[in-house]
Amino acid sequence: MYILNKPLAWTGIGISALSTVFCPFLKVPLVGNWNLYQTDTSLFVVTIGVLALSVLVLFIRKVNAFRIVTRVFAAWTVLGFLAVYFKINNYFGMKFLDGVLAKTLHLKWGWFFLFLGALILILSVRKIKVIKEEEK
Repeated sequence: MYILNKPLAWTGIGISALSTVFCPFLKVPLVGNWNLYQTDTSLFVVTIGVLALSVLVLFIRKVNAFRIVTRVFAAWTVLGFLAVYFKINNYFGMKFLDGVLAKTLHLKWGWFFLFLGALILILSVRKIKVIKEEEK
């Protein structure tokens, strides 16, 4: 049986949702900092979609489904980070140009808050032990 810590879950959802909009994820020269929407629109839409699904499951009080959605969100966050990292390092397919691009584009601190939100969401669901009473 699982138990859900709702204030912790709402904190994780809030941190994750606000970090995608307000935190910089990528430093682009001459343009400035990009949030997740400016970095990759499809990555942003799927991230917000999974967060919306977690809010829906939280409202209908399905703890096991919420646990699964939080695991999916954490996996999606790691996959999105790796996708952006490898896209920066292998954009042109030529070693010299990819090296120049990788030195000019920098990952920023917004990823930390997205990972923090995913971790808080995972920690908001925990398993409890059911104690069976002895029959006399």
